Amino acid sequence: MTSTSDPVPAPEPAPGPGKTQARNPLHGKTLEAIVTALSEHYGWEELGVRIPVRCFTFDPSVGSSLKFLRKTPWAREKVEGLYLFMLREQRRQGGA
Repeated sequence: MTSTSDPVPAPEPAPGPGKTQARNPLHGKTLEAIVTALSEHYGWEELGVRIPVRCFTFDPSVGSSLKFLRKTPWAREKVEGLYLFMLREQRRQGGA
């Protein structure tokens, strides 16, 4: 004889990949796109003042910056933080 108890509810489905990162402005951005946007917005000289690392102050280029930032987590975090700051400032100024 079988029991007539309620069936066990199915587990909640995991959120889709788009939902977990929907509000993360870094999601889908490559490091190259971030460095390029920062260098276009601030210029290499100002970028080197804000984040004083050699790849921004001595013969700067996107390529040399990517090489350094991929090997140096603390510097990458600073670059990502500055990128988020730049996005907030642009939103405050009306998307300029």
